[in-house]
Amino acid sequence: MGMSLDRRQFLLGTTALLGAAALSPAAALAQENRLRQLFWGGQARADRTNGVNALYTAASGNDVESSFLGWGDYWPKLATETAGGNSPDIVQMDYRFIVEYARRNAIAPLDEFVGSALNLSDFDADQLEGGKVDGKLYGVSLGANSVAQLVNLAAFAEAGVEPPNRDTTYDDIRAMGEAFKSKNIRGGMKVIADGSGSEPMLDNWLRQKGLALYTAEGKLGFTEAEAIEWFTLWSQMRADGVCVDAETQALDTNGPLENTMVILGKAAMMPSNSNQLVAYQTLVQDDLTITSYPRIAPGVGGGHYRKPSMFFSVGGSSSNKEAAAAYLSFFVNDPEAGKVLGVERGIPCVSAVRDVVAPMLNEKDQIALNFVANLGDLLGALPPPPPAAAGEIDVSLLRVISQEVAFGARTAEDAGKFFVTEAAAVLERGAA
Repeated sequence: MGMSLDRRQFLLGTTALLGAAALSPAAALAQENRLRQLFWGGQARADRTNGVNALYTAASGNDVESSFLGWGDYWPKLATETAGGNSPDIVQMDYRFIVEYARRNAIAPLDEFVGSALNLSDFDADQLEGGKVDGKLYGVSLGANSVAQLVNLAAFAEAGVEPPNRDTTYDDIRAMGEAFKSKNIRGGMKVIADGSGSEPMLDNWLRQKGLALYTAEGKLGFTEAEAIEWFTLWSQMRADGVCVDAETQALDTNGPLENTMVILGKAAMMPSNSNQLVAYQTLVQDDLTITSYPRIAPGVGGGHYRKPSMFFSVGGSSSNKEAAAAYLSFFVNDPEAGKVLGVERGIPCVSAVRDVVAPMLNEKDQIALNFVANLGDLLGALPPPPPAAAGEIDVSLLRVISQEVAFGARTAEDAGKFFVTEAAAVLERGAA
């Protein structure tokens, strides 16, 4: 098997080399001038990205071969291509994974290009810092955003309940849930999605308690007691019919936006991000808005923070790093690109682009901008980047354990203890 596989690889490699040698100079140049890009998102994001790519090609002569996937499919695809030494030139990167990808050389440091191919002279300082790992720049922020709750205003109107606002607490949501149940809104719509498996929602809840998901040293910032309390909170809401049941929540595979609870009409609100309002609104007729995550008690704030919504990074195995850096520079600095992008990926990080974009924003874009700009006492400090193993804890532990509790396979107490023990072990392995 090994011998035949090696021979097959050799023959394929020889064929590729012969094909490359047979290319005309013009075709070879076209290959050099083509950048490959991969990002997560929906069709609305793809349309905007492709619009900017067309502007970039017209301005530079370089083509961009772009593709996109839902969040849940994106990371396995990127991991596979990265492991194979075939990472895209331009990759979309998340704050929770940037440390892991940087320390494994899966994305390239950009410092050598700053001031030449990559112009960051007018870039927001806090957003610039957010893209650094161990003092080096690995990601260029595509916009500032904050976690937010997506809200179906039409459903709340049907229930005769005031929609949630910046002062809404978890207890208030329980009361809203009772109103939804008593009026059987849309045949059983719940007031809220099950947030027990949402890492950002857990993080927000912990921060309001003066704790953290992770410390600056890469350790857990909470104990079994808090984990048990968290799973118990959602178990009670599930049992009381306030949030959606286990079977319904399982429809959301963390992939296409179309499979989320608000878009499916299963819940009137769900955890989201400020920059996603625009994309979600394109999928439904009901009027949507965003508000903050619930407070744990009246007057308690500090759970939110402004973070890079996402980054563009350059693939560690890219052979076109300088050209990719120039693309990043165009993406964040060009005013016409800014007009196409709006605030779908967050508030632009270059003041000149913000000045151009702000007057042309539609109603939903304005809501997103104003939400991030006016968090008030909800706003806390930007936490350090999550440790390298945070992605595994999110995907393989929190989401799985939350489902096990929802389906009755674990008690909240057992889940809390298991989650903390296993998460600590994952962090220890990741630091080794």
